Amino acid sequence: MARSRYKSLVDAFAADIRAGRLTPGTRLPTHRQLATREGLALATATRVYGELEAMGLVSGEAGRGTFVRETALPAGLGVDQHAVAAGLLDLNFNYPALPGQAELLRGALRQLANCGDLEALLRYQPHGGRPHERASVARHLRCRGLAVSEEQVLIVSGAQHGLAVTLMGLLRAGDVVATDALTYPGFKVLAENQRLELAPIAAAHQHPDLDALARLCQQRKVRAVYCMPTLHNPLGWVASADWRQRLVQIARQHDLLIIEDAAYAFLAEDPPPPLAALAPERTVYVSGLSKNVATGLRVGFVAAPLPWIPALERSIRATVWNTPGVMTSIACNWLDDGTVLRLEQQKREDARHRQALARATLRGLPFTSHPNAYFLWLPLGEEVRADQIAMALLRENVSVSTAEPFATSSHVPHAIRLALGSLALDSLQTALETVKRVVDEHSY
Repeated sequence: MARSRYKSLVDAFAADIRAGRLTPGTRLPTHRQLATREGLALATATRVYGELEAMGLVSGEAGRGTFVRETALPAGLGVDQHAVAAGLLDLNFNYPALPGQAELLRGALRQLANCGDLEALLRYQPHGGRPHERASVARHLRCRGLAVSEEQVLIVSGAQHGLAVTLMGLLRAGDVVATDALTYPGFKVLAENQRLELAPIAAAHQHPDLDALARLCQQRKVRAVYCMPTLHNPLGWVASADWRQRLVQIARQHDLLIIEDAAYAFLAEDPPPPLAALAPERTVYVSGLSKNVATGLRVGFVAAPLPWIPALERSIRATVWNTPGVMTSIACNWLDDGTVLRLEQQKREDARHRQALARATLRGLPFTSHPNAYFLWLPLGEEVRADQIAMALLRENVSVSTAEPFATSSHVPHAIRLALGSLALDSLQTALETVKRVVDEHSY
């Protein structure tokens, strides 16, 4: 009977939400109020709301209560590229491209056709890349303050693939990985697929709270920590030298593997040394050429301690066998001739200009970012719900990400992330003006 009552309550709430009788943003009774009203045990009332939350119909917010969610948002918004319909002004994803890059590719293809070893490119490549290509990446990494040998470098199919082979090769199902309470959504997906447990670390003073990490390591067997110390996505932080040294100290004390995601590191000018330079014996450094060159150039790289290279190579073999030779050859030629460094400088200037445009357009809104970042983080007031803002913006032809794809804990802040790198400047201005107007309208 109790189970029947519990299921009927879940079904009744779900029907009212889907039919619009309970509208988005409606605050539901507290767990205790629901239990009293329906004659249930408190644990049963909690279970009712838990199932509704698992169905994506409500969200529980610490200190505020349980609210009906905006269910009309497209599934996968902020995570899946196909969720952004054609014609929308896309502030979900970053595809930063500069004028003239198409001509660069034409020239590179001509050069490859005339001078490249095409016969070699038609054959299978070594799993981790050819030695001279790995050497090109190693030379490039020295510009980022990381001195590694070519034997420590593996070429992968983009930074996302680099993260995947790291998790596959070095971790096991059930391992605990500490990460920021707000982090890169692609890592969350990989961790779920590998059946890893993500342990969220709250923020303190514009850094992940290392005291909280130390306490976690005392309480749990933490296997690894995943972080973005140089231009954090989505918050734009660049961790201080002191913070990096303290993280390394904790990692050595508790024997943690450090996974350093440097996808956006090129945007920060003169940052402190990477973690891989401070703790080379335990850090996997992952980056790629999607953001600094082109998203369609699916070439990335992993730098790791020599003892870990065989396991990582096996993961490359198990997933893609090797990175396509043509793409790798073009990428390494651009690394060698200075094209990548020039594009990185131009993209820093482009991102800086877009941030200035955002600051001017969103004046009065309390967003967080880095002056050179291709994105910003916009917290919303206590009276404003992120899913309602996202839905209102969709009706205005603008697509944004809520905090949900980035959150690794049950506490999902009401905030939106705006990606600034994909739109032409005039379209970006229009989209940001729409964001400002919609947020202001919902704040009163």
